[in-house]
Amino acid sequence: MDGEGSSFDSEGGAWTVGSLWRDVAGRRPCDELLQWAPDLFAFTDVVLDRSEAYRFAVSPPEGTSWPPPEMPDWYRAIADASAGWCSWVEGDGTGLPGLVAEEWAVVYAHSATSLDELATGRAWRICQALFTLHAIADEACAGTGVAVADVPRAGVSFRARARELLARTGTLSRISRQRLRVLPRVRNPVGGPSIRSLSRYVCVRGPEVDAVWNRIPAGTVGPGGPVQEGNVLMLPWPLRIDAEDFKPTEAVERAELEPYGFFEFAPGELLDLDLADRVLQSARNQQGSVDIVVLPESALRPGDIDELEALLTRHRVWLVVAGVREPPDPGGRFGANWLHLGVWFGGRWWRYRQNKHHRWSLDDNQVEQYHLAATLPPGVRWWEAMAVPRRAVQVVELDEGVTLVSLICEDLARIDEVADLLRAIGPTLVITTLLDGPQLASRWTARYASVLADDPGSAVVTLTSFGFVQRSLPAGRPPSRVVSLWKDPARGLREIPLDADAHAVLVHIQVGRTTRHSADGRPPVANTANVSAEGVRQIRALDRGDHTGVAMPEAPVDSEPVVSLEAVELTILTCWAEAVAEALAASPDQLNTILGDARAGAPWRRQLGVAEPSADLASALDDLARMVVPGTPTVEAVLTAMDERPRGGDYGHLVRAVLRSKLGRA
Repeated sequence: MDGEGSSFDSEGGAWTVGSLWRDVAGRRPCDELLQWAPDLFAFTDVVLDRSEAYRFAVSPPEGTSWPPPEMPDWYRAIADASAGWCSWVEGDGTGLPGLVAEEWAVVYAHSATSLDELATGRAWRICQALFTLHAIADEACAGTGVAVADVPRAGVSFRARARELLARTGTLSRISRQRLRVLPRVRNPVGGPSIRSLSRYVCVRGPEVDAVWNRIPAGTVGPGGPVQEGNVLMLPWPLRIDAEDFKPTEAVERAELEPYGFFEFAPGELLDLDLADRVLQSARNQQGSVDIVVLPESALRPGDIDELEALLTRHRVWLVVAGVREPPDPGGRFGANWLHLGVWFGGRWWRYRQNKHHRWSLDDNQVEQYHLAATLPPGVRWWEAMAVPRRAVQVVELDEGVTLVSLICEDLARIDEVADLLRAIGPTLVITTLLDGPQLASRWTARYASVLADDPGSAVVTLTSFGFVQRSLPAGRPPSRVVSLWKDPARGLREIPLDADAHAVLVHIQVGRTTRHSADGRPPVANTANVSAEGVRQIRALDRGDHTGVAMPEAPVDSEPVVSLEAVELTILTCWAEAVAEALAASPDQLNTILGDARAGAPWRRQLGVAEPSADLASALDDLARMVVPGTPTVEAVLTAMDERPRGGDYGHLVRAVLRSKLGRA
């Protein structure tokens, strides 16, 4: 952010609380920050971070203590002030909580305090106020991004608006996203001190990387629910890769000085849907179901996606993560390397695209290790012929707090803003697809997976092509068949080989709950999801025609029309269905307000600068309002009414599916 590395602000004076915020946010701190919790959180987080005063939460200045001794029930006061603040923001007639008003008055009156005074602890009273406001704002943001169990009764409308703001703009804050972003936090580090250990529901990031937050009710496990099991089928394909699959795309440049060239990966072994069908059926025969399918980097061509998803639909798979190699357009220089994420819900596949941000580079050692000299001559730095897009991370919340991020090869290893973003938000599961050698505990993937598994505690799984593993024969090392690596905080690190007679591996996972911590004195809460690997099974494809005793799957029958909503619109519909569920469970008197805020034309969108719903989304939100019929202000009554008297227009089928998923966990 602007101003880093300098002792003076843009006007030549020493940095102060006020000048720092003016430089970062483009405005001086004022009472407007109190109108939106993510904005106040951003302000306090930036000041505590830049001054390094955050460390006083665990090591207060000499002669002081934290939490404040004059407030023995500090955490309870924080929780009460957070709930009261949400009620005040929603305009229910209550006043601004006294603790918020008092602590803000301290900060506002002393906005000329220098960062040096905060850093040394001399301005301890202001530090106390910043800590308290930071904690209150963080608590108020619980549930604005990632779903949590036992959200407060107050704040249903505020949370719903914030979720749509996040879906539309990539930030929970009203401050320009070109200056900073406030994002949901899934997990945070236990250790410290760091600014990341101070909050548990939201975090502040700079503008360098877009975070696209997607929510889809895919039927996983709620953070307040029991442990749930699932099966991940990993297809380490292609199973064979030849040196001829790597082709120079143009003449070598700078031949006399650090020569470099570009190569394309175009495997001769294409996706074998018949083999995939027989592998899937074999896995289902052994385990009963396959929930998730993963294929390595560059395993598919764009034209393979439709046929693959059709096959996965027959086998009741609901999530696919697959690497896609896309050749350049006619006359173009570079193609693209990206991940396809597909989620089956409501009778269709919802698609998300995660681009690769870093080109693969092959030096002489790698050319020798992978035996590619016949097609990629040594003495040249060979770069992957792919366009480098702007950095953006797709976060997919698979219902009730289970969050997935997918990366491609080099993106896991680069210590850059993408890595910082992942450590800040702490996704539940990080799937990394590669075109790499064996996934051994001694290699680079294990080191970088361990970073995320240790801090903030994400589960990380990698998958590479068995064909490329077979090409990896470094001098002095024996051949390996390890195609995948799993690392999670509960079970540690596990190498996953592909046996000689197998075509795939199936990882049995459990999704349960784990604890959020915060270093500021708030007690831990067990309201976030955790994923661990509980077992691995080798899968051999059924022989062709070997269907004795096997009921071959058929595509699900669905007479409802396929809806035309975009993925971001499904996220918004899901956010409002969740708000309806919260209101029915805890605040039925707020239901009409929620339904009014959801509809097109609600004034809050104009106030927050949020775009109006498209005609399709507006129709779906109208259907949502029609589902909650008058006189049925309970979860059970709405579920019964939906079954007995199906209501809704063009989007009724989808809306019922989304609402039912949320009401079942309300």
